Amino acid sequence: GDSWGIFTFLCAALCNLPALPALNCSEELGAGQSIQQTYDLTRYLEHQLRTLAGTYLNYLGPPFNEPDFNPPRLARAERVPSATVDLALWRGLTDNARLAANYRAYSRLLCYLRVLDGQVGTAELRHRLAHFCASLQGLVLSIGGVMSSLGYPLPAGPAGPPAPHGAHAAPNDFLKKMDDFWLLKELQTWLWRSAKDFNRLKKKVPPAVVTLRLEARGF
Repeated sequence: GDSWGIFTFLCAALCNLPALPALNCSEELGAGQSIQQTYDLTRYLEHQLRTLAGTYLNYLGPPFNEPDFNPPRLARAERVPSATVDLALWRGLTDNARLAANYRAYSRLLCYLRVLDGQVGTAELRHRLAHFCASLQGLVLSIGGVMSSLGYPLPAGPAGPPAPHGAHAAPNDFLKKMDDFWLLKELQTWLWRSAKDFNRLKKKVPPAVVTLRLEARGF
């Protein structure tokens, strides 16, 4: 009957499947998903830093933990990569240039944070710093993934990691705390701006799509 005919047809089709062109279905994760993940990680780090900064500034004590404390940037703090570039100038850069600047800045900021992690005196604060460093390392790798997915070469590496301990040590405890204060302040500004960068970038790059490719000789 009809049922037996349908069954016979299906068996014949299955037997002849090896002769058909291979149909390969693959999901191209690509730049769109990589940018979204990097944006999400940047926002997570912003949230994480708010808690860490409050805890660390309380550890430094007054005047660093006072809400209206806004000191001028000292010359020695220039070793920390600054995010205070004119906003119009920053937005005028190419996507490649902004991504490279983010990659270099976070690589270098991570070096400073790891030095900081080895100097704090409380186990709880060391734990928080170590967790934040791990997240920031993930952001560096994620930015590198975005660059690779867009076809951009990675920068050579951090532009000038911190000098060995003691080479440029602050002459007194107050200036050492000032260095730490500026490190946290610059991190906050970088993360705020990076979130805006990746939000704009994800609007320019379409999301990942599922593609079907026929892989057969002669096609």
